[in-house]
Amino acid sequence: MNADRLRPVVLALAAGALAAVLTGCQQGGAAAGGAAPSAPAASTAAPGSAGSGGAGESAGSGGSGGGGTPTAAPTAAPTVAPAVKKPAAPKTSEPAPAPKPKTTAPAPACVDSTPGPDDVDPDEFALYRIEELDGSTGKVNLVVQHGAWGCGAADSDGGPFVVTGEESRWALDQAAYVTATNPIVAGTENRRIGVQELIDWVNAHPDSGLVFRYETGGDGAVHRLEEVFTP
Repeated sequence: MNADRLRPVVLALAAGALAAVLTGCQQGGAAAGGAAPSAPAASTAAPGSAGSGGAGESAGSGGSGGGGTPTAAPTAAPTVAPAVKKPAAPKTSEPAPAPKPKTTAPAPACVDSTPGPDDVDPDEFALYRIEELDGSTGKVNLVVQHGAWGCGAADSDGGPFVVTGEESRWALDQAAYVTATNPIVAGTENRRIGVQELIDWVNAHPDSGLVFRYETGGDGAVHRLEEVFTP
């Protein structure tokens, strides 16, 4: 009897609970229907881009919320160094050409008349006398005259030595190398003699005009004297 009395009460409580549940579901559905989420659009951004919002988000985004696109950092314009003008190379003058060495024109083979300055043989002279000096000097003076060889006749062995200008004096070292031939010594080949032997012969035959080829030393004195053979 008691069970029958309680059944209506239980049913009434169950019906009230069901109504409350249904009412709550309707309210939740209505609220949810006003802001129904749309399906997320497929992201076309490459992984790691600023718009992906994932783990590859650029460090330059600064962690901004809402997935906004980060702006690129401004790039400074490259600094152009001013052009440096190179100093002009100093002008250098061209070196002056070396002067051509003066050469003495060779003496002509022979002369037909009194030789001029250009005809004189610079290496030969005619010896006339010898002047002795103080023995302390170690030298003697040769009295000579320069000239050139004259042209002889076709049937002769050679022409004479034609002198020109005034007599001059040349110092001869008493230790000079001297050679002589005919007529100072017998024969046609040069033979070495002493300076004193030459002095003796010249003193005995003054103004003979024998021709000698000579060479000077550093002191300007004659250090080599060789007689030129004349037939």
